[in-house]
Amino acid sequence: MKKKLGIILLSLLVGYLILISLLFWKQDAIIFQGKALDEAYQFEFEEPFAELEIKSSSAHFINAILFNPASSTSKGTILYFHGNADNMQRWGAYAVDFTNLGYQVLMIDYTGFGKSEGTPTEEQLYQNAEDAWSWAQHHLKEKNFIIYGRSLGTAVAARLASKHRASQLILETPFYELSQERLRPFFPFGLNYDFPTYKYLPIVAYPITIIQGTDDTIVPYSSALKLKHLLKPTDQFFIIEGGGHKNLREFDQYHKFLKEIL
Repeated sequence: MKKKLGIILLSLLVGYLILISLLFWKQDAIIFQGKALDEAYQFEFEEPFAELEIKSSSAHFINAILFNPASSTSKGTILYFHGNADNMQRWGAYAVDFTNLGYQVLMIDYTGFGKSEGTPTEEQLYQNAEDAWSWAQHHLKEKNFIIYGRSLGTAVAARLASKHRASQLILETPFYELSQERLRPFFPFGLNYDFPTYKYLPIVAYPITIIQGTDDTIVPYSSALKLKHLLKPTDQFFIIEGGGHKNLREFDQYHKFLKEIL
């Protein structure tokens, strides 16, 4: 009996070691789940848009889309940084939430996502945001910039906001720090990527809004809640009861919040 129990425990240990080894060596695939698109791919969206190429400082091009509001005049520009999966064909469908409120939206695909060239890294995503900011400053007439990040994009947006003056920073489903966020109980090693949202928020001098659902199974509500004490007294932390990680825009409260702050 003891021998059989020992064999079972040894098998579990070996399986665990194999699992954590795979997690360690496959971090890039876990964190960056972008889907590549052929260069000739034609985006399809219901609202008016223009596809752009932004020259990156790394000598690569990043693919971008500028969505225009229905009205002839724009209230401002939303710089939108999306999550860690897919590409702009998915994320571009969310631009209507902002164009309906009178804003134009500049959205990019990170390096290695969609048609954007190169291999994604943490630093590369930060540089993508800087390149998008620089392009917007030089090419867009509307200078009322609002930086918006979702999921992984919240760390990218927060870092950009800590370095440049915009009108607002809005974070949807943000995490405190990506490093070991989901794997801490079982993963004994540090991740190769930090994405420390908490480091950037205290540096942002202008209004910050966080929108988070209570039933988020990807970024726990507790992780976003840890950011609350870093906010200024005038900043806002909106909670959507029952909201998950991917469905906040299905709640009327979400659109009410957007209308209120925009």
